[in-house]
Amino acid sequence: MLWLVAAVLAARQVAAVLGKPPGSRLTDLATWMGPTGVLHVRGSLYDHGSTFTGTPFAGAVLKPLTRSAEQSLGVAWTFGTLLLVVAVGVVAARALPGRTRVPAAPVAISLLMLSLPVRNSFHLGQTSIIPVLLVLLGCFAARGERGAGLLVGLGAALQPAVLLFAPLLWLTGRRKAAVTSVATFIGCSALAWAVLPADSRTYWVHHLAGIGLGESASGLANQSLHGALLRFGAHGVLGTVLAAVLAAVVVWIGLRRAVRYAKDGQLLLAVAVTGCVAVAVSPTAWQYQLMWILLALAGRVGRRAKDRLVWPVVVVLVMTLPGTVLLPNMAFVAPVRDNVPLLAALAAACVVPFLGRTSPYFDRPVPTDYAQPVPARLSRVPLAAPVWRRLRGRPNLVLELLVIRVGYSAYSHIRLAASADPATAEAHGRAVHALERFLHIDVEHWANHALVHVGWLRAFLDFYYETFHFAFPLAILAVLYWRSPADYRWARSSLSFATVLALVGFWFFPLAPPRLMPGLGFIDTVHGPQDLAHPSYGAMTAVTNQYAAMPSLHFGWSLWCGVTVVVLAPKVWMKLLALLDPLFTVSAIIATANHWVLDAVGGATVVAAGFGLMYLLGGPRRLLPAAAPASASGDLAPNLDPPPSSRAIAARPVEAPDDGPPPRDAGRAPEPANDPGRQPGPDPDPDPAAR
Repeated sequence: MLWLVAAVLAARQVAAVLGKPPGSRLTDLATWMGPTGVLHVRGSLYDHGSTFTGTPFAGAVLKPLTRSAEQSLGVAWTFGTLLLVVAVGVVAARALPGRTRVPAAPVAISLLMLSLPVRNSFHLGQTSIIPVLLVLLGCFAARGERGAGLLVGLGAALQPAVLLFAPLLWLTGRRKAAVTSVATFIGCSALAWAVLPADSRTYWVHHLAGIGLGESASGLANQSLHGALLRFGAHGVLGTVLAAVLAAVVVWIGLRRAVRYAKDGQLLLAVAVTGCVAVAVSPTAWQYQLMWILLALAGRVGRRAKDRLVWPVVVVLVMTLPGTVLLPNMAFVAPVRDNVPLLAALAAACVVPFLGRTSPYFDRPVPTDYAQPVPARLSRVPLAAPVWRRLRGRPNLVLELLVIRVGYSAYSHIRLAASADPATAEAHGRAVHALERFLHIDVEHWANHALVHVGWLRAFLDFYYETFHFAFPLAILAVLYWRSPADYRWARSSLSFATVLALVGFWFFPLAPPRLMPGLGFIDTVHGPQDLAHPSYGAMTAVTNQYAAMPSLHFGWSLWCGVTVVVLAPKVWMKLLALLDPLFTVSAIIATANHWVLDAVGGATVVAAGFGLMYLLGGPRRLLPAAAPASASGDLAPNLDPPPSSRAIAARPVEAPDDGPPPRDAGRAPEPANDPGRQPGPDPDPDPAAR
């Protein structure tokens, strides 16, 4: 099954590239093409307007390739890249230490196909996968040190930062391979200098190993320390010196860690850490060169089983989603959002505490202590028993924030994609209005026009509508996360279910709100009079689906806030105060002409369904108390005093660590000192039957 998933992802990637018109695919490869070869034979590789940023050796290798036809070259290049990715996944999977629960090769290939570096390599026609594969083959597949050094040296000739693997080979005892890799790099560079002297001088002398070639080094595509410093404004001599100092620190820390992991038997992790160092210290590290970060998944982080997924999930999210999805578009998080891959590379190289194979937690992490909900009142009803396990502890904050942010980003994209033509949305609006008139609940027009004449109330409801939609749910989740982690999980899951269910309504029932209904006389009190054909409401116009009105999540989320506080708050005044939020919200959405009354009914329905799904899948909110540790005899009443005979030699109480087994001497009786009744000689057998 996993191989089928990998095959589907590979086919999808190939189809995505070949399905584009010739001028829109393999754009970097297309710029190298000339009338007699893949690269322009006449002129320099780095002429003005050229996007070629590779080494002169890479250009010398590509020049002799002839172009029989642009279409056949694109197909061959795409399938060749596919084979390279598969080879990287297979070699990396075989290099993992120990055994894995699932076949590692198809999982590795699937992750590579989804990653941004591989997708960019496919679309741009880049060769950045080749150095990674050469290093992996040199470290794990080559026979003899000379063969390993030859492969690593070839990779360095294509991507000079790969030369950092020579110190790794030297410090791990493979000195002949290290010397061979350096010699191969020098030989290939000298050969390229002999064939392309002007281009070699341009690359190595004028641009100092390619700095300044291609796109601007200060662009977001350059995820190196040098690029980040340029984005922060560190130009000139100061920026160069600062980049050199930081690069030296990263190399010192990263290579020491890589050597330690290699000697521990985790050579793939050592290769990944060294590759992340190369990404950080390289003058330019374009997105298609960041595959090393994905290989850092080989490391294991966390002593507890529930913490083992944090690092893999973070790496997969960073390598498969752009920074704008991971973090909101806010000015104060822009330095982090713009440098997420670089931060991941620095973390893998210098910070993340990967476990060593000698750690008792490497293969056997501390198991997760799951909680049981109280018995359900509907236990005899089919499907009323919980089907997933509940946790008491606080979830990892970084992972929680990332998942919430990615989930909300996906919700926003789906909500925006569920748009419809105005005629359909207005037809649904007329149907809803007619139904409300039949039910005698069509109070929107009266409330809207009454609000216009009360200035202070209009200002209050407009402000309330625009301000507290996100603030209150986030505040409640933050308090629950800190004060009651188990209730936080319950509340967060129910809110997520309600939000997902609301997407169904947005998709299948696009609805024009009252303010966008022609001929009904509604007034948009928040954004002012609108051109109903082209409504505008500030910066959110382009990123908001104006017809995502049924159900109303403005009211739904506020109702969730009220119900959550009423259920969990310890004081009556807190419960009463929380009920004001849904009251003010339903008044605001109706009086400002942003929703129909039935929209609020729909919002209440999805929230009730969210709580119901949480009850169905996880059981009641309340959990059974944690079981007390049983005594040696299995009793749960260890409060009885020990007999007098056992008080003389009592077992030392030794506290176990928070996240692990107790020490080996825990519970062992101390050696009696100066016991006159003890005879010299071997200790008596405490349990002859145990033999």
